Amino acid sequence: MDPTDRAPYLPGRRALLHRTALAAAGIGLPVWLRHARAADLPRFALGVASGHPGPGGVVLWTRLTGPALPAQVPVHWELARDERFGRIVARGSQTAGADDAHSVHAEVHGLEPAHEYWYRFVALGQTSPAGRTRTAPAADAEVERLEFAIASCQRWDHGLWAAWRDLAERPPELVLFLGDYIYEYATPALARVARRHEGGPTVTLEQYRARYAQYKSDPLLQAAHAMAPWIVIWDDHEVAHDYAGEQGERLEPDFPARRAAAYQAWWEHMPLPRALRPVQGRNTLYGRLDWGRLARLQWIDDRQFRDPQACPRPERGGGGNVVDRRACPALAEPGRALLGTAQERWLAAGWSLQHPWNLLAQQTLMARLVRPPAAGSDGVRVWTDGWEGYPAARARLLSVLAERRVPGAVVLGGDVHASYVAALRARWDDERAPVLASEFCGTSISSHGPPQKRLDAELHLNPHILHARGDQRGCIRFALTRARLEADLRAVADPDDAASAVTSQARFVVEAAQPGPQRA
Repeated sequence: MDPTDRAPYLPGRRALLHRTALAAAGIGLPVWLRHARAADLPRFALGVASGHPGPGGVVLWTRLTGPALPAQVPVHWELARDERFGRIVARGSQTAGADDAHSVHAEVHGLEPAHEYWYRFVALGQTSPAGRTRTAPAADAEVERLEFAIASCQRWDHGLWAAWRDLAERPPELVLFLGDYIYEYATPALARVARRHEGGPTVTLEQYRARYAQYKSDPLLQAAHAMAPWIVIWDDHEVAHDYAGEQGERLEPDFPARRAAAYQAWWEHMPLPRALRPVQGRNTLYGRLDWGRLARLQWIDDRQFRDPQACPRPERGGGGNVVDRRACPALAEPGRALLGTAQERWLAAGWSLQHPWNLLAQQTLMARLVRPPAAGSDGVRVWTDGWEGYPAARARLLSVLAERRVPGAVVLGGDVHASYVAALRARWDDERAPVLASEFCGTSISSHGPPQKRLDAELHLNPHILHARGDQRGCIRFALTRARLEADLRAVADPDDAASAVTSQARFVVEAAQPGPQRA
């Protein structure tokens, strides 16, 4: 994210009062969660979650909390067909250990495809809140519809999370979280905010664990986790702003150790299988899932394997504004990679010609985005941390879509704290060039966005972008059928109010027979 996008934040005391009332009364939470909120259960204060759904299984997550936890704690889980747990279909146990922050990653197998289930945990004399999950359809199933949502960028001290309440009130079948689950910063001492980050910047494993615990204490985030399975990927702030591979923005020599600690804490707090536990500070998280014969979903990692950003500031790493491409020849180097060679090849081989839709969940905006010239300059500006800073890698990805004629390609992104809807072409300046994919980049759950005046100016330079809004927070809901994809861009009216109204900012459709987004 461009650091110049940070804006002043001056909420009133009203936001904190709303949050307190909301948590106490259970307002906005699904009815089935209100009888046993995690805040009332000291051993399950961080709630429950599910993720990585497959046709026959799912991962169930929780983390034990509270004082005087033994080093090893047996945790029992059960899965039922009904919310009262009258028809239990699977149960088991797992040991939660201090080495993994007493997190539980229970992998349930042998379930029916495309089926809804309820789950809960029992440990140390307490029973957790119930969660609802579902399995994916069988790979050969004729699926008529998929409802899913994308979200990203939920900075704790930038606002309250009405977007999660809105999502929990009408649960989709699947949530894709596209990065920046936490932020590593300390809250500025003089900032007037409704709530503050506890402690300073996160650097050590214990500090990252504490930051995740703070975020997961939010009742609306807990409700969103408990209502549907999630597929999660990371971006930079799970570790540090604008890091690239094993290089931090400040070029600190011990950055690989910090990254390893951050990766471990991320895995501990996400509904991920035990096979994705980091090994020697590395984790291969990219993957794919066929939602019956309707869609192939792929998700990728644009942080761990990337080349460092081109032309950084002196004695720094990370992204920056390049105002003259000729002065930054590294931008044009054909071998520079955002995904790394192995992942890039994996993705190129994974596009499906048998499904009417191919969904790609990734971290940031893929469309070309050039900005008006800086004062005294004749050239447009580009920000080097995203796809615009790796144009050869983007061109290779889009060329595969063109050469293979991949049907129904839709790119899903986050990171930039603004809503963008765009048509992706191999030749950006040629409006007659064929549209290769549609892109929906969601705004943030709470993180501050860029000034709307800047986005309005950008639209004139980027005609392939149909929509750009940076002044509202929210997420995007989708409804997918064989014939079309419908997108509802959700917008929070008051980001300082957890009970805020949430409405549609805009609606778009993509027809299977006609690539490219259209206003609904």
